[in-house]
Amino acid sequence: MSIEAGFTRLVAIMDELREKCPWDRKQTIETLRPLTIEETYELTDAITDNDWQGIKEELGDILLHLVFYAKIGAEQNKFTLEEVLDGISEKLIRRHPHIYGDVTVNNDEDVKKNWEQIKMQEGKKSVLSGVPKSLPAVVKATRIQEKAKQVGFEWENKEDVWKKVEEEITELHEAVAENNAEHIEEEFGDVMFSLINYARFLQIDAEGVLEKTNKKFISRFTQMEEEAAMQGKSLADMSLVQMDDLWNEIKRKRKL
Repeated sequence: MSIEAGFTRLVAIMDELREKCPWDRKQTIETLRPLTIEETYELTDAITDNDWQGIKEELGDILLHLVFYAKIGAEQNKFTLEEVLDGISEKLIRRHPHIYGDVTVNNDEDVKKNWEQIKMQEGKKSVLSGVPKSLPAVVKATRIQEKAKQVGFEWENKEDVWKKVEEEITELHEAVAENNAEHIEEEFGDVMFSLINYARFLQIDAEGVLEKTNKKFISRFTQMEEEAAMQGKSLADMSLVQMDDLWNEIKRKRKL
C-alpha cells in the first residue's frame, strides 16, 4: 500500500469511528491531551530502548492522535487536515531558504541560526518564546540553552563550561554551610542547569542519559531484591553495608 493510500485509509477510519464509536465520538481535545502525552512518553521509552518495533507502533498511535485532533478541528470549523498539512509544508519551505531559496549555509549551526532568525521575523518576541511551558525541566533547560546559543549567548568551549559547574558547586557548598534552605534550593538548581549545559558541550542528551541511568538503577535494584529473597531476606532486613556488597556483586556480574 502506498503512503497516500495508507494515509487516506487512516483518515477514513477516523471519520467512521468518530461517527459510529461511542468512545471516539465522546473525545475532545481536552480528553485527548493526557492520552497524547502518554503516547509520546511511550515513544520515548521505545527510542531509549532502541526498540524499533515499539517505535513503529508508537508512531502509529501518535499519527492517529494527530488525525484525531484534525478531525475535531474540522468539526469545530477551526481548521482542516489539509490546512495542517499545507501549513507545515509552507513552514518547512520558509525556514529552509538554503534549500528552497538563495541562502548559503556552511553547517547545521548556520541552519539553526537562520531558523531562529526567521521565527523572529514571523513575529516571535523572544528567541525563548517557542519553548513549551510544560516541557520536563531537563528537556526545557536544554532547549533554552540551545536557543540562547543561536544569538551568541554561549561559552567558547567545554573547559569554560566545566569551570562554571565547579563555581556553582562551590556556591552550593557555601549555601549548605549557611543552612539556608532557599539558597540551597537556588544553588542546587544552578548546578543542575550548568551540568545540563556541560552535557550539551559533550554532545550528550541529558534527559536521555538520565533516563538510561534510571532504568539501570531500577534493573539493579530489582535484582538486589531478588537476590535477597533467594537468601530468605528482604532488603529492609539488611544493613547498608550488606546491600552495598550485593549491589557491587550485581555490577560485577553485569561486566562479565
